[in-house]
Amino acid sequence: MKDFDELHAIGELTKIEDPLVRYQEITRINHNGDSFPIHSFEIGSDDLSAPVLALFGGVHGLEKVGTQVVVTYLTSLFKQLSWDEELRRSLEKYRIISIPLINPWGMYHHRRSNANDVDLMRNAPVKALEKKKFLLSGQRLTPRLPWYQGQENAAMEEELQALVNYCRKNIFQAKRAISVDFHSGFGLKDRLWYPYSKTLTPFKNITEMENLEQLLNETHPHHIYQIEPTSESYTIEGDVWDYLYDEYIQENPDGVYIPLTLEMGSWIWVKKNPLQIFRREGLFNPIKSHRYDRTMRRHIMLIKFLFRAVGSSKAWVKENSL
Repeated sequence: MKDFDELHAIGELTKIEDPLVRYQEITRINHNGDSFPIHSFEIGSDDLSAPVLALFGGVHGLEKVGTQVVVTYLTSLFKQLSWDEELRRSLEKYRIISIPLINPWGMYHHRRSNANDVDLMRNAPVKALEKKKFLLSGQRLTPRLPWYQGQENAAMEEELQALVNYCRKNIFQAKRAISVDFHSGFGLKDRLWYPYSKTLTPFKNITEMENLEQLLNETHPHHIYQIEPTSESYTIEGDVWDYLYDEYIQENPDGVYIPLTLEMGSWIWVKKNPLQIFRREGLFNPIKSHRYDRTMRRHIMLIKFLFRAVGSSKAWVKENSL
């Protein structure tokens, strides 16, 4: 197997020995002789009802930068645990969970889809209700075109089912939860999207989301994010975060869960370095080292903010959400 830097970096993280860090291989993707593990990490309290921040990346294999942001954060966090006593005390009460790379086959083969040509972000059993865009919102015409959802009424793809099972176990009992799924590739701005993807109708926790947005704006007034519902741009068939959010609310109606998708605006990297369009990964990732470093810095700030926020929910959750 040729070099696979992202998976290697995740493998290095599994060697960390700390009582606050737990690691598991939640499944293994096998296809035509390839075999790739999907790793997860749980850091902090083992109380499943404790506030939790969840970090995910690599749903689309071409978008390496999402996995790289998550791995960079976890690497820094594990180093910080070796000396930061206040952080350790916080993590005795709160949790951070993560699957840094959800679609390892796609990333290894430089493909958006998985080995079955399915776009994992169009594969959950969710229907878009309005404002659909031909092909882009999801299609079942042919796996030869992008955004293929898979066959009608088929089971979810193995990678997506593993993600769903993981979230059901590690998020659904928490009374306060925030997740971030890291992507790239849309436009010239970094967009922080929240539900719904399937409809223009606001989701139940819209008030808490607006309060959290205000808290971010006041705490980091110079942040670069355009914060909006996903459906502001277009609706999506099969969005897994809509699916998981609705399941969470059904199981935990008094809880508050904010599933966020960070869509890094990769067009700005191409605009500043047009030659990278000729590289397979160039449309979705920063190629120049200084842009890569800047991308890591700016989004690590967001993760640290969200971790403090999920553990201090009185600042943004209305009192009757108990």
